[in-house]
Amino acid sequence: MPLFPDRPEDRSHSATPERVAVIDIGSNSIRLVVFDALGRSPMPLFNEKILCGLGRTVERTGRLNPEGVTTALENLSRFALLARAMQVARIEVLATAAVRDASDGADFVALVARQTGLSVRVIQGEEEARLSALGVLSGSPDALGLMGDLGGGSLELVNLTRGAIGEQVTLPLGPLRLMDMGVPRPAGLVKAVDDHLASLPWLGGMTGRTFYPVGGNWRAIARLHMEHFKHPLHIIHSYTVNVDDATMQFMGGLAGLNRLPKAAVPLLAARRRGDTLPFAALVMERLLRMVRPSRIVFTAYGLREGLLFDLLTPSEQAQDPLLAYCAGVAVRLGRFGQGEIIAGWTAPLFVGEDQAALRLRQAACLLSDLGWAEHPDYRAEHVFLRVLRMPFVGLDHSERAFLALVGYARYEGRIDALDPLQDRTLADARALMSESQLRRALVLGLALRLAHSLTGGVATLLQRTQLRLEDERLVLTLAGDAGVLAGDVVERRLSVLARLLNRAGTVALE
Repeated sequence: MPLFPDRPEDRSHSATPERVAVIDIGSNSIRLVVFDALGRSPMPLFNEKILCGLGRTVERTGRLNPEGVTTALENLSRFALLARAMQVARIEVLATAAVRDASDGADFVALVARQTGLSVRVIQGEEEARLSALGVLSGSPDALGLMGDLGGGSLELVNLTRGAIGEQVTLPLGPLRLMDMGVPRPAGLVKAVDDHLASLPWLGGMTGRTFYPVGGNWRAIARLHMEHFKHPLHIIHSYTVNVDDATMQFMGGLAGLNRLPKAAVPLLAARRRGDTLPFAALVMERLLRMVRPSRIVFTAYGLREGLLFDLLTPSEQAQDPLLAYCAGVAVRLGRFGQGEIIAGWTAPLFVGEDQAALRLRQAACLLSDLGWAEHPDYRAEHVFLRVLRMPFVGLDHSERAFLALVGYARYEGRIDALDPLQDRTLADARALMSESQLRRALVLGLALRLAHSLTGGVATLLQRTQLRLEDERLVLTLAGDAGVLAGDVVERRLSVLARLLNRAGTVALE
């Protein structure tokens, strides 16, 4: 997998600035997302969801919900107008379980075409599962375990093996279907879910692996879990939960299968996602109980992102999503670019690092000029918060905190200088990391501080300089006319970095 993506000017058609839109017509909601371009890490420019409940009557009557059809047509007309006003070059409209299963689904598709001009593609369950799985893999290329995409009308399950898609199935276990099933609750619902899952012998191979939930209801469960267990970072993507007794008790409480922890009752009363969340929780609880994965890793990527990923060339798909995103940020917000030069310059400080540590260091180097346009008194704080909350993928929460603290140290010169207004957020980020990660973040941040002080942010000047780590010294070598780059600020920042490494800082001229 390439560590650094091609420069923007060298990329193929997917790097053009033409905007792409995806409209997902689901059983419970309709969503429009407009992306800045078709690329490895597309940036959402607009994202809006409307709850229509198209599939609320499909299980009982076989037809789409009439009120939902009216609401859907109104909002699809709006979405079409918005997409045209946003100068979208390509729009993909997908319909899933409700439209494909309803007897009047074809009539609805024709009506949408007449009233809005949108061409709706109704995808089958297997294709929905494949695209959702591609979405997970686009954000987590090394995913190993079971993906579950729960929509209003169906559940798609896919076996993921580090970039490969294995067994897959679609099951009629969406919350809207369960609500209309007409069986005793909760015993009848538990039996219905268990019977469907028991028919899939390959699920036994998922024991001890990771479960990747996709879908709005399951994201709502992630938010509730974060709040109840006081997780310090409220970002769903890569939120990781161990499947232990506390987790099973929490899921069972949401599903109405057992008593909720007392502290969670007021929280859930205020935050429940309508009447569908208990059914979504029931499906997850039964799935966890049967499959017995070791952990849950929630993801913000799914069907829409999988559709875009499927349109990329193989070489584009092979790019690292984190580095692709950071490279795009560097182009849009940096001054002089060349993050790969900075990564090479800092390498002597990190001899023996593994591949995971290397890519994080490269990402930090790409983001190292992020705060140049901020007020000097607030650069460290703004960069820290911005990086901590950026919508990038391909990293977990501890790695996200690492990048944020590198950015903080790069501008502040230290990590323990906690601003009273940000003390809690900084402390929470530090709590996500080990002591060795904290030290590494500080070393890298101070190295980036030195690099930008030395060159004024023009990374190509670093090629005339070199850092060398010796037994007792940290040597900064300046070749030729680069000797004029040395000065009080450079020597002072070299000295600070050297002391952290238990060495003396020395400037050598060649």
